[in-house]
Amino acid sequence: MTKAELYKELNYVNHSRDKRLKYAKLIIDNPELITPLLEILFDVDDKISCRAAWVLEFMCGENLDAIIPHLDMFTNNISKVHLDPAVRPIAKICEYLTKAHYSKTDNALKTALSEIHKEKIVEACFDWMINDEKIAPKAYSMNSLYLLGTEYDWIHPELSIILERDYEMQSSGFKARAKHILKKIKK
Repeated sequence: MTKAELYKELNYVNHSRDKRLKYAKLIIDNPELITPLLEILFDVDDKISCRAAWVLEFMCGENLDAIIPHLDMFTNNISKVHLDPAVRPIAKICEYLTKAHYSKTDNALKTALSEIHKEKIVEACFDWMINDEKIAPKAYSMNSLYLLGTEYDWIHPELSIILERDYEMQSSGFKARAKHILKKIKK
């Protein structure tokens, strides 16, 4: 399948779990499609990029190791994503990556996620925290930053400042997650 054919196929992806899973499995079964999927995803002003993000999120949910050869491309471009329907899945993938990296069980991401990759994730997550994003990307970012802060001592104080500053102005979902994260930081 060419990039143009994949682009056309992405028109059939919608919010349904079935469609996202169908196309995620297509990508998993044809790993050569990951690069064109990422190219479509990082054409950030095209509405189809959001559908590519949904598929990538589901692919990572099914087989996170599939993204390992593409971590440079992924982390170098995540800060460019700005359309709301694409930001949420990208933030979720960052959470998947950090959870796997800091997991107690051995996995390939413990060695694959480099310092540079982590820096790019930190940068993107802090941007999502301070920008006018919806609750989901902020919640995923809080978790990622909390985990990264277990390694980088400057992250927790910065994250705490943002959470405490924004607490009163945010939704109940944000408040619940922020309270949980702040409690973990203070331990």
